[in-house]
Amino acid sequence: MSSIKIYAPATVANVVCGFDIIGFALQDPNDEMYMRLSDKPGVTIRNLDDYNLPTEPEKNVAGAALLAMLEQLPPGTGFEVEIRKNIKPGSGIGSSAASAAGAVVGANALLDNKFSREDLVRFAMFGEKVASGVKHADNIAPCIYGGFTLIRSIFPLDIIPLQAPPLHVTVVHPQIEVRTSDARSILKQKVLLKDAIRQWGNIAGLVAGLTKGDYALIGRSLEDVIIEPVRSILIPGFDEVKQKCAEAGALGGGISGSGPSVFMLSESQSTAKQVEKVMAEVYTRIGIDFHTYVTTVNNGGARVELV
Repeated sequence: MSSIKIYAPATVANVVCGFDIIGFALQDPNDEMYMRLSDKPGVTIRNLDDYNLPTEPEKNVAGAALLAMLEQLPPGTGFEVEIRKNIKPGSGIGSSAASAAGAVVGANALLDNKFSREDLVRFAMFGEKVASGVKHADNIAPCIYGGFTLIRSIFPLDIIPLQAPPLHVTVVHPQIEVRTSDARSILKQKVLLKDAIRQWGNIAGLVAGLTKGDYALIGRSLEDVIIEPVRSILIPGFDEVKQKCAEAGALGGGISGSGPSVFMLSESQSTAKQVEKVMAEVYTRIGIDFHTYVTTVNNGGARVELV
């Protein structure tokens, strides 16, 4: 392969109760990236959008991920990368993960798939550290593996792909920005034992519901008693959206990643569309611009094609 195009999907991380350990990939939207091997050693980045993100590799999430990969490659290896961000930075649907994961998936394709998917996650987490100051894989892993993934451990890295029934996803992105680093900084460092126990039960219930295809169990496990009560104050209209989406038939949902996007899971497309209508009504009434997506789970992850 000499020149390729990569489609790197948006992702939902945390999935309500699974802070930093559960995520899934979306069919839409996708970042678009173009890559080729270069005679110039290192990483050269060019932006194809108007977000004015850094092009210095060590300051760019895609660049940081590729620099980590280059440490495992012969001296003199180089990559040229062009990035078109269709996933708005700071949206809460894995914008930084799409860039980091897409870059290493593309580079691996150019290298005849030299590295395993687990290796790619490990490289891409260096990009997430640039974005948020912390290595985490709950966006990275589903972006690379597709579908739902459970991150049992970061050190050592242990990723478990989860089987899941067909699910429809509705996302509303209020046009405000919540920085991941800021959303992490407000979290409590200690939690009550009773809250931890309830959260463990919800995480186990969610995993069991997904693997058994039990929609009711999925729905009642989508409860967060630790993170959401703190972070929801950063998202105007959150409580109303959540309540009215439940009334419209959604299985459940909550903050996507660190926000401000809010996602809801539904069993059918018709319900997902009704949930979209409810979300739109809330944000129209409170006067905040927004964008919505009605999509499904992407079971393939980032994909590559020749150009």
